Amino acid sequence: MAYQDIFSLIHSRYTSFTNTEKKVADYILSNTKDVIYMSITDIADACNVGESSVFRFCKTMNLKGYQEFKIVLAHSISLEDETPQLSSQITMQDTIPELSSKILSTNVHALTETYNFINEQDVEKAVERMIQAERIHFFGVGSSLMTAMEAKNKFMRITNKTECSIDSHLQIMSASLLTERDVAVLISYSGSTKDTIEIAKVAKQTGANTICITRFAKSPLTNYSDITLLCGANEGPLQGGSLTAKISQLYLLDLLYFAYFKGTKKESLYNKEQTAKAVVEKML
Repeated sequence: MAYQDIFSLIHSRYTSFTNTEKKVADYILSNTKDVIYMSITDIADACNVGESSVFRFCKTMNLKGYQEFKIVLAHSISLEDETPQLSSQITMQDTIPELSSKILSTNVHALTETYNFINEQDVEKAVERMIQAERIHFFGVGSSLMTAMEAKNKFMRITNKTECSIDSHLQIMSASLLTERDVAVLISYSGSTKDTIEIAKVAKQTGANTICITRFAKSPLTNYSDITLLCGANEGPLQGGSLTAKISQLYLLDLLYFAYFKGTKKESLYNKEQTAKAVVEKML
């Protein structure tokens, strides 16, 4: 699909915008490259308007929603740049040594930022609820589902109470059967994925404890989260499923895993030995 230049589109329709839409347009034009990494809640707060106003602004531009707006914005920025970019730092002109250095730097920065976001009390509270839970369900859609499956694979080695469904219909059915004795761990980089938001809403209604792993402290998903753990990777709208974002999420899951292991040492050691023995004959 060919996208129009978003800046020309905004300028051409500016006089027909409502006052609220003009606020959003002015902010976007003044903070173009920052907006790419902002959630719909972030931009709504920055403009002092509601999320619905940002959504209406996107619809006024004949776009399906905020995510499509960010994709169009990213295309428009790349058209303005002389050198096509594959990400915020990597260009088509980079050599293998330059790519190696930039990818390393990006991943290290994401991990460092995630580390700086860590709130000790939130992690302790999350682990305590996971230890006390009868069941722990990991939820995610798209690339976040891969991360949720990694979490299931990690935790099932030390506990038999983890679950992860791979279909969004099965996920929301599982969420509807949760109780106040269960924990739902919801993984979404943007915090704006419709299926994950709906799953979180259903899980919250059942009384389950909800833990969210996401990039943004304020997003539609965090409205249904008891505990929010932030990952530090910047992922543009054209970089969906980037490994840098996944690495930062896995770092947080690793932290939860080792803290859980410490809190259930005897049981976890026994289960780890049993699961290791179960697959030993699968190896040469």
